[in-house]
Amino acid sequence: MKLAEALQERADLNRKVQQLRSRLMDNALVQEGEKTAEDPAALLKDYEKALAALEDITAKINLANCKTQVEGRTLTELIAHRDALTQQAGTLRDLAQTASRTYQRATRSEIRIMSAVDVQALQKRADQLSKELRLLDNTIQQTNWTVDL
Repeated sequence: MKLAEALQERADLNRKVQQLRSRLMDNALVQEGEKTAEDPAALLKDYEKALAALEDITAKINLANCKTQVEGRTLTELIAHRDALTQQAGTLRDLAQTASRTYQRATRSEIRIMSAVDVQALQKRADQLSKELRLLDNTIQQTNWTVDL
């Protein structure tokens, strides 16, 4: 199994675990004399089985990410860098958007609100980070399809 396939399986298992949890909560209580729509004991068994599979696949993915080297760095390091770039680019875009807001003044005597940052420079840096992020993500995705779990 390729790492990318394991990542897809993990995503499916995450959804399954969340759905089973929700169904468990929906069937936790029942009116006296009535039956639940689904057997909570069976749901709990399915939940625990899915959670064990999720734990297993996650451990395998994490081990593969730690062992796989790309351009002198592990996949774990590349993923951490991607997460940091994502956050940084998003923050810069939000800051540029906030600083770009214009406020209308009814009279000249009203307080004038001005940007405290260079919006154009922020936007340019956010664009550079986004490009770096796309290239890094492409490298990670390509590696995921070449690495065996």
